[in-house]
Amino acid sequence: MTRSPLGRRCILATLLAAILLLAGAAVTWGTAAGYPACPEDSCGRVVRPRAVAPLPVGPTLLAPALPAPVYTVRVVDTYPHDPAAFTEGLVYTDGIFYEGTGLYRRSSLRRVDPETGQVLQSVGLPDKYFGEGVAMVDDTLIQLTWHEHTAFTYDRHSFAATGQFTYTTEGWGLTYDGRSLIMSDGSNTLYFRDPFTFEETGRVQVFDGTTPVNLLNELEFIRGEAYANVWLTDRIARIDPQTGRVTAWIDLTGLKPPQTDELNGIAYDAVQDRLFVTGKMWPYLYEIELVPPATTFLPLPRRS
Repeated sequence: MTRSPLGRRCILATLLAAILLLAGAAVTWGTAAGYPACPEDSCGRVVRPRAVAPLPVGPTLLAPALPAPVYTVRVVDTYPHDPAAFTEGLVYTDGIFYEGTGLYRRSSLRRVDPETGQVLQSVGLPDKYFGEGVAMVDDTLIQLTWHEHTAFTYDRHSFAATGQFTYTTEGWGLTYDGRSLIMSDGSNTLYFRDPFTFEETGRVQVFDGTTPVNLLNELEFIRGEAYANVWLTDRIARIDPQTGRVTAWIDLTGLKPPQTDELNGIAYDAVQDRLFVTGKMWPYLYEIELVPPATTFLPLPRRS
């Protein structure tokens, strides 16, 4: 069948209109996206593209923060511990525990034999001070106080007082990461302090997912993480000190002896990779091993 010249002209006109319509839409889209409607050489002027706002970054576009996994523990060994010691700080080095105890008129700094629990050396704090966390920097022991805004320093070998620092917050836990002191004050904030001047150099807030973790107490730095007792709980939080994110929990439910106070006191033997825990007025100190959470495997689909 032959087409008439008029029919062919109609078809061509329709195609031309469609092409013009598509070109106009492309120009409109490009202009809306921030691109010029025509290049500089055809328009005779420079048309700068509008700035395109970046996509917002926030909780709505990120994967939800999930709660940290929970480890349990296996007791490797049990050691005697002074049941009158209101433990607030604990450090292990060179085969010795250095322990800070609390309570007004009973606070002390001690050198303790791990095998027997015997107190080898002790120095008491003045009655008006409530002793708290302890850390070691080189051969210096540093002991916080609770409400008194004072940290005392001692020679590790002689226990002779060598000085003191002041701070504005409460004092709870203290540890040393090899570069900075890390301090807690009972909130969800960890403070970083210069080990020689005690000046604050930074801080980070601690969260499990989106939930703030308050009542951070005694601290220990272990393989890049800050381990923190959480007051009035049977849990230890493992914290990334760079971000404040809780990477895991350690559940010590059932470890607390009857008629004792709460879990408090973490120490680490870096040479033999041993982890120790105890509590306030506990008659025992435990070496523990972490047990990872059980892994659930989904069944594979059967072949038909």
